[in-house]
Amino acid sequence: MKPGAAPAAACAPAAPAHAALRPWVEGVWSCARPDRAVAAAREHSLPNGAMHLVVRLDGPPLRLYADPADRRGRGFGPATLAGVRSGYCIKDLSQPAASVGAVLRPGAAMALFGVSAAELAGQHVDLHDLCGAPAQALYQRLAACADPERRRAVFERFLLERLRPLRRLDPQIVLAAQRLQREPAAVAAMAAGAGRSHRHFIAGFRDATGLSPKRYARVQRFRRLLERLRGETAPDWADLALAAGYADQSHLIREFGEFAGVSPGRYLAAGVRSPQHLPLA
Repeated sequence: MKPGAAPAAACAPAAPAHAALRPWVEGVWSCARPDRAVAAAREHSLPNGAMHLVVRLDGPPLRLYADPADRRGRGFGPATLAGVRSGYCIKDLSQPAASVGAVLRPGAAMALFGVSAAELAGQHVDLHDLCGAPAQALYQRLAACADPERRRAVFERFLLERLRPLRRLDPQIVLAAQRLQREPAAVAAMAAGAGRSHRHFIAGFRDATGLSPKRYARVQRFRRLLERLRGETAPDWADLALAAGYADQSHLIREFGEFAGVSPGRYLAAGVRSPQHLPLA
């Protein structure tokens, strides 16, 4: 593994094998433990507008830090649901582990765990707190498997078993979220197009995604910016800002600092291999 690379870069999520999961789960991954630890001790995990469910195996559980000066951090259980975030979190990289996980779509929090995504936003929650004993049973089954593909199958079976009868997610909310993932759009126009009041539309959007439409749009614009930066070494920041939908270069820099915790130049200098994973010494 290239020094400084985040473990998550080596195993990208793929669509679930089971069709019943695809409306709620964007991708599933199953990664073996890296051969050696990464050079960075921590990373800034950057927002991408999605929730993540992760089970860490044959290594220590997730540990997060409140700020760069925090030396102790906070530990979590081996299985953790990360609610959608609109800012970065600081994650321990010093002791990597095998992992199995999923990137969840809007509405998945209700479909899988019976809670609004808004209740989980900005938080990391132990899976045991959401579903009790089945979380421990899942960990034990996964830990007993040595093969990553077998672990993936076990994990998908758990998700299938968690699916509950649920009225179909509002298609207008789904379309709005998909549109904001691709491009900027006016919230008022989307609410009117959906035939709903502005207030009702925003409440439904929060329940499904965890964020307000405007905040979600900002996170998605930032995610698209990171994708544009793939392979760039000396971008024209003014042109890039306009192409990405920012008012100007200063606007881009302010947003970058809020969402990544570093300047755009420092992000590029880190040589990231996965856009949302910024390794830091």
